[in-house]
Amino acid sequence: MAIQLRIPCTLMRGGTSRGPVFLATDLPVDTGLRDEVLLSILGSGNELQINGLGGGNPLTSKVAIVGPPTHPDADVDYLFAQVKVVERVVDTSPNCGNMLSTVGPFAIEKGLVAGQAGHTRVVIHNVNTGQLVAATVQTPNGKPVYDGGTVIDGVPGSGAPVELEFLGVAGAKTGKLLPTGAAIDLIEG
Repeated sequence: MAIQLRIPCTLMRGGTSRGPVFLATDLPVDTGLRDEVLLSILGSGNELQINGLGGGNPLTSKVAIVGPPTHPDADVDYLFAQVKVVERVVDTSPNCGNMLSTVGPFAIEKGLVAGQAGHTRVVIHNVNTGQLVAATVQTPNGKPVYDGGTVIDGVPGSGAPVELEFLGVAGAKTGKLLPTGAAIDLIEG
């Protein structure tokens, strides 16, 4: 019989995605063990993820891990993990802008970044890509608000906006703004 542990998380929706957001310090440092924990938490291995927080869909089988910055210009680090639904696989190679929008409010809520009156800018080091992103979070009275009039396609209702500014991300994967170096490529065949 497996021993059950308590691991705190915050279930958040970002854009059209939803998933648990963790403090990095609450998860194992060893990536293999961390991935096993995430698979268990989301209930992967079952198409409905019935024993976990996943929703049986790739849009609801995502994780954000937030911790102290390892980049000198960042306020926090963010590691995104796509957790497969049926296969027991955790993939940290992609990025997810939807879950990225949860990082600013979460960092303020957890005291990693001090909230300012009006709005708070949180500079996020995206560990998946090595790039920096600035999130502007609505923080009247220094605390994030979640109610608001912003509407996005694919999500019923409205909420508070989180503005993301991608800082110098041209060529995050290829090192070039134009991956082939040409504005137009003609491909035969």
